[in-house]
Amino acid sequence: MSTTNSPDLEAVVRAVLRELGVAGTEASGGPAGPGGAATAGAPSSGDLVIDLPDPTLPEARRALGVVDPVDPEGLRNLCATTTARLGVGRAGPRPRTASLLLFQADHGVTQDAIYGEVPEDVKARFDLFTVRTRAADRAEYLLRPDLGRLLSDEARATVAERCVHGPDVQICVGDGLSAAAIENNLADIYPVIVQGLRSAGLSIGTPFFIENCRVGVMNDVNRVVDAKLVLLLIGERPGLGIADAMSAYMGFHPEPGKTDAERDLICMITTHGGTNPLEAGAFVVDLVRKTLQHGASGVRLRELTATTS
Repeated sequence: MSTTNSPDLEAVVRAVLRELGVAGTEASGGPAGPGGAATAGAPSSGDLVIDLPDPTLPEARRALGVVDPVDPEGLRNLCATTTARLGVGRAGPRPRTASLLLFQADHGVTQDAIYGEVPEDVKARFDLFTVRTRAADRAEYLLRPDLGRLLSDEARATVAERCVHGPDVQICVGDGLSAAAIENNLADIYPVIVQGLRSAGLSIGTPFFIENCRVGVMNDVNRVVDAKLVLLLIGERPGLGIADAMSAYMGFHPEPGKTDAERDLICMITTHGGTNPLEAGAFVVDLVRKTLQHGASGVRLRELTATTS
């Protein structure tokens, strides 16, 4: 094959790279790669170079994708009212590149949250020993929610041996669907709850951590500890953009057969656009006191407080 036109080809490659704005390409000739083609932006050390802007930065995340909108100010105001992906500039199955990159970045964060593990030092800080549900691993946990609602036989024995029996409040912490929620929020919310409950004169059971945990495990836990109220701090299902939200579930004397209708919930506990964990801790204590005062939770508590208010 003739190579007489290779200088012309190299000139064309350099010109195209200059048009694309690739750093490190000079008109007189950039660094040469295999075959003489310019390989701009690749350091000699072989380190990875990402030559795209970060799509998760606030200005990039909130940028309008609609070209020449009829009412730019109105569209900006609309997009500012929600974290939903509005004004992306295209409908249908072929999103624009910026929208796709942001989606992929946010999806990666959610996968990290779902498949991550709560660090041992986070548990150790609050003397949380670890037990597991009947879900053998994360894959089974995601496919079999029912197994995440039941303690393993070993876990029941451990809880029976190490936990106080019959406290006013039993606190449990579970990874749920976001390890990041526990890692990022537990240090703020947990001390507020414990201090508040003690100030209210309530006895607190031995706290522990539940791996591969679902909300319904509260019923199984109380078969062992027989608390008046079980409080479960658990990682919420992550969304695209916010993957570290925690929920606080409470139930008055939970037992097998009880459902969400007999529980109370404070959700979206996060510093990223939700309820601040410090503030949420105060809400939890207030709701616990109200629950114990009326001897009911969930729908029944709403009915009782509605008739007395």
